Amino acid sequence: MSAVSSVASPVPAELSPRIAARGIDVLVLAAMDVGLGQLIGYGFDWLLLGSALVLAYFTLLDAAAGTTPGKLALGLRVVGPDGGRPSLKQALIREAFTLVGSIPVLGPLLALAVWTWIAKTIRSSPLRQGKHDRLAGGTRVVRVR
Repeated sequence: MSAVSSVASPVPAELSPRIAARGIDVLVLAAMDVGLGQLIGYGFDWLLLGSALVLAYFTLLDAAAGTTPGKLALGLRVVGPDGGRPSLKQALIREAFTLVGSIPVLGPLLALAVWTWIAKTIRSSPLRQGKHDRLAGGTRVVRVR
């Protein structure tokens, strides 16, 4: 297999390692969020800044590197429809669902519903694309090892 064909047809990442990678990233973000809360207090400003931090973390890392620490640890990468890194716009659209959990009171329940929906769409797609990937123009999470 040539290098070109292996790049053009990477192996889609299954749901389990994607969830594990997200879990690693959540631990990193939780530590950052606690530190932020200790600096500015745990009020409404913390909620807004923490939400922006989560969105920026996933969006900027996906666009700039194609991976986050969690994805990197598990040999995963986000690719755009052309097989390269997703654009900033694609990464932002792909990760916008992370803001749902920030909604006061109902956020955690809504986030659980969104996560369930995304997981279902990942499992039903031959390319393992979730609805968030399709909304972002066809991004995918692939294995790199």
